[in-house]
Amino acid sequence: MLPISLEFFPPKTPEGADKLRAARKELYALQPEFCSVTYGAGGSTHTGTFTTVGEILAEGVPAASHFSCIGATRAKVCDQLAQLRAMGVKRVVALRGDLPSGYGIGGEFQYASELVECIRSECGNEFRIEVACYPEVHPQAKSPQADLQAFATKVKAGADSAITQYFYNSDAYFRFVEEARKLGVKVPIVPGIMPITNSSQLLRFSDSCGAEIPRWVRLRLQSFGDDAKSIRAFGLDVVADLCERLIRGGAPGLHFYTMNQSAATLAVARQISALR
Repeated sequence: MLPISLEFFPPKTPEGADKLRAARKELYALQPEFCSVTYGAGGSTHTGTFTTVGEILAEGVPAASHFSCIGATRAKVCDQLAQLRAMGVKRVVALRGDLPSGYGIGGEFQYASELVECIRSECGNEFRIEVACYPEVHPQAKSPQADLQAFATKVKAGADSAITQYFYNSDAYFRFVEEARKLGVKVPIVPGIMPITNSSQLLRFSDSCGAEIPRWVRLRLQSFGDDAKSIRAFGLDVVADLCERLIRGGAPGLHFYTMNQSAATLAVARQISALR
């Protein structure tokens, strides 16, 4: 069975935590290889991230903590890695990250590749290291070639595998993988999958992170207006078809951005199984 992983963000309220526990319980039916938990700008969700990671581990599921380095010192990074090690975490998603607005850069790290190198030098092979990559180019990259080279540098620094930003054009993924292989990148490159449930939210996220919504998809979503049922049905078909294309093309797994909800990811998984 194709490996599946799931991503959550740390809830901000007790009610949100309860809803996330319920969603996780339902999603564990997919037998995820691991569940990852995001990390806020400048480590702003550090406590919530580690708490959620601990809960997932206690539920008997492997958990990966996102881990960003921008604005951090090496001593702080090592201290937090020690916390994760003590919790029993075996996997981290190493990211440059963003600083909260109003903060200067500071810190001892400028790139995610430096964080990967730090983790490897301080912890050896204690952690499996995931890194991010961008089939449609990071929005802050100077050029597609520079972005691809930055990804290759992260891998050469010691990354074990990569998870992509979400996308809806399978050709972008396959071209990115092909070009990465030409640079000597051999690690698995797992496509990130964003189910479609809310058109305005999706369009806002995509504009901010550089993920392209194909024109025909954008127009169809906009044509549905506030018809949530039609948006979900259309989104399910689009994302399930994308997953089928990725699977047929040899993708090594699927990483679902769940948005702390279970229904959409479960629906996509069921539809994929029905198409096989």
